[in-house]
Amino acid sequence: MIFIENEGNTNPRLNLALEEYILRNFSNASDYLLFYINEPSIIIGRSQNTLEEINHEYVEENNIHVVRRVSGGGAVYHDFGNLNFSFINNHDIKSLHNFKNFTAPVIKVLSQLGVEAELKGRNDILVGDKKISGTAQFTTGKRMISHGTLLLDTDLSEVVNALQVKMSKIESKGHKSVRSRVANISDFLEKYIAIEDFRELLLKGLYDESEPFEVYHLTPEEWEGVHKLKEEKYDTWDWNFGRSPKFNIQRTKRFAIGELDLRIFVEKGYIKEVTIFGDFFGKEPVASLEQVLIDVAYDKEKITEALEKVTIQDYFGALDTQDFIDLVYGADEIEMAE
Repeated sequence: MIFIENEGNTNPRLNLALEEYILRNFSNASDYLLFYINEPSIIIGRSQNTLEEINHEYVEENNIHVVRRVSGGGAVYHDFGNLNFSFINNHDIKSLHNFKNFTAPVIKVLSQLGVEAELKGRNDILVGDKKISGTAQFTTGKRMISHGTLLLDTDLSEVVNALQVKMSKIESKGHKSVRSRVANISDFLEKYIAIEDFRELLLKGLYDESEPFEVYHLTPEEWEGVHKLKEEKYDTWDWNFGRSPKFNIQRTKRFAIGELDLRIFVEKGYIKEVTIFGDFFGKEPVASLEQVLIDVAYDKEKITEALEKVTIQDYFGALDTQDFIDLVYGADEIEMAE
């Protein structure tokens, strides 16, 4: 086993790029272990609809990263109180979806700290009925990642705030997260442990469980490759949002000018169909406005740019342009039409 030092990086996009870079480029003659701590962020499962998982308005206001990972499963919240671990080794059909194999040494270390944890359900580590860790896997067919979170001292109120979706009506085939009762490992410890110390205790415990392993520091050339992957993949809107499955959105709200009822179909993150209904009065047909939004990324900034030269009042009367943008893409609580 080789422990790879991430050099204290806390950018989730860089850490996920590092993880994938190791998977695809490092020798398959060795197994690797990686630990990392991320700045406040939501990590989206590979097959999820990002917009269904996040409170977009809250995320933007609080500068929370939103990043899609290569593995499946549900969305999770990371912050400086959460330690992430990743085992990277050769693909083994017996180990794929067998989370017990790689969580067992983690659970043993927790037990040594007085935390009686166990693997329950498909892929969660629990203490009693409280979830303290979620895990996931990804395989290329030759190599695989088995990774998970360890909630040591996470701000659990932020988990609720950041993942509490307020988008009105979305219908999609994305894999929705199942919200579980979660708790911090620190709740079950006799005394406080800083996350850096927790990391070292876990590393020592894992070291004791296996043959002696070495610590590896990436070369400048390898870090260059990691940064390149980050920029080309994990920094992009297309990966983090555009990879979402097809979905339909219905957004309805009554304004002083009348009711607006929008039906929006989004595919690969881009608006493909828009239909505007309502009892408003305007001098121009809304069909031309609908066309302006076709093939625009379903992203508030891109929608705003597309409507910069449009006079919204021509279509709806005295309706503020920002109100229309917020209806097309907003996170406020609004009336839902059935």
